[in-house]
Amino acid sequence: MFATPLIYVLLLLLTDSVFSKSVELTFELPDSAEECFYQDIEKDISASLEYQVITGGQYDVDVKIEGPNKQIIYQQQKMQYDSHQFTAQYTGVYKVCFSNEFSTFSHKLVYMELNVGPELPLPGVGDHATVLTQLETSAEEIHSALNRIIDHQTHHRLREAQGRKRAEDLNERVFWWSIGETLAIFCVTFAQVMILKNFFSDRPSLYK
Repeated sequence: MFATPLIYVLLLLLTDSVFSKSVELTFELPDSAEECFYQDIEKDISASLEYQVITGGQYDVDVKIEGPNKQIIYQQQKMQYDSHQFTAQYTGVYKVCFSNEFSTFSHKLVYMELNVGPELPLPGVGDHATVLTQLETSAEEIHSALNRIIDHQTHHRLREAQGRKRAEDLNERVFWWSIGETLAIFCVTFAQVMILKNFFSDRPSLYK
């Protein structure tokens, strides 16, 4: 009796994730390069962009959103993270570009999430005028809770990845600094030994 409602809820959540107009990805942005993504958006449909630089350089990137008529909707330079929401003025292909052209040697790892349109309701829920059943209400609550959990997990993973990368960079710098100090100590020790050796070495007498 309990397995059937649970399977029904899982099927609803799976169907909703399939038809959801959301793009979430992490990609590598090489140095002196630009990556663009394209999305069809209809007029008067709202969309939101959220991004964050996870690793690389000063953790900054240039971002631009361009409409189908080449109009600039959003443009920022050397941003570490930000979010922007807009409503499409025209139907067509919108372009989101991330640029690392100002960097000549450091590549970046960038996280991006693009949501288009309102969140789709669960299939079968809200299609009738009667009051929602207890199962439908529970399905909506589970759906909302899972979405919040996914958002929190995503942000925590991004923070963890960024913190781990910074710790690895710091550890590498400390390692090479320690190597340099060790070599300097050996050089100073060797020089001191050679100087002391010259002080106590036998010198030829000037008088026979």
